[in-house]
Amino acid sequence: MHPIHSERLRLRRIEPDRDAAPMLALLNDPGFLRFIGDRDVRSESQAREYIALRVLHSYALNGFGMYAIERLSDGAWLGNAGLVRRDGLPGPDIGYAVLSEFAGQGYAGEAARAVFAHARGALGLHDLYGITDLDNVVSGKILLGLGMQERGVIQLPGVDSASRLYATPGAAQV
Repeated sequence: MHPIHSERLRLRRIEPDRDAAPMLALLNDPGFLRFIGDRDVRSESQAREYIALRVLHSYALNGFGMYAIERLSDGAWLGNAGLVRRDGLPGPDIGYAVLSEFAGQGYAGEAARAVFAHARGALGLHDLYGITDLDNVVSGKILLGLGMQERGVIQLPGVDSASRLYATPGAAQV
């Protein structure tokens, strides 16, 4: 995959050695833990393993996955965004997370728009989904801003708490 560019961001494939330290920071960021969940990754070696088992596996299996978000102006690693397959959803789920220090600056929304455009254009995917924690109002607004519609509350297999579901118009019901 070639990097995806937006006005301020570059989204590129995540690499185990290059991205282990910032991925460790993201997976233990208070916002990530609150709204996405604890992945039980506590060291750089565990972060490398997480990247290999979750991210690289998705690239190989699906042709897409999560991508590192970098700021074009200085190369700062801001978070990740991309597409994942989830049990219980008939199509790819668009996801994004930024480190708390970069929250509130529009980076998550900009990254989500770039992923959405890539999914629709280069990948030819039209039925896309998004899930959020029930309390994550900001993330819901991002998904609505992509043109997705709220579809209610669902319980995904293997997830402890209920999630709010969003989908592109015309996407299959869950």
